[in-house]
Amino acid sequence: QVHLVESGGGSVQAGASLRLSCTASGYATSSASMGWFRQAPGKEREGVAGINSIESITYADSVKGRFTISKDNANNTLYLQMNSLKPEDTALYYCAANTRGLQFRLLQSSSYIYWGQGTQVTVSS
Repeated sequence: QVHLVESGGGSVQAGASLRLSCTASGYATSSASMGWFRQAPGKEREGVAGINSIESITYADSVKGRFTISKDNANNTLYLQMNSLKPEDTALYYCAANTRGLQFRLLQSSSYIYWGQGTQVTVSS
């Protein structure tokens, strides 16, 4: 059974950094496509970053140059390093995974099957 558990969220001031983690179980991250999504109050969920099994990476324009996605396959963990945080980055951040086939539309929710419960990131100005 696949489980995704996010951690690392918190409340920080603008300009600070956070690193989110997503610990996966029930499958090997090395063979899966995985992504980070976020949803702010009153807004639709949006893709932030994704990485597939051949290490192809995609970022949303709003986070390019500030966020870095990576996988530690030895520990079955996905990370999102977030630097230079802005108030508009405030949202509930979700980890997602697809263990069935290679995905390339890594910022689309429909590319993923499994979802975590989310971790809150709040950035104050």
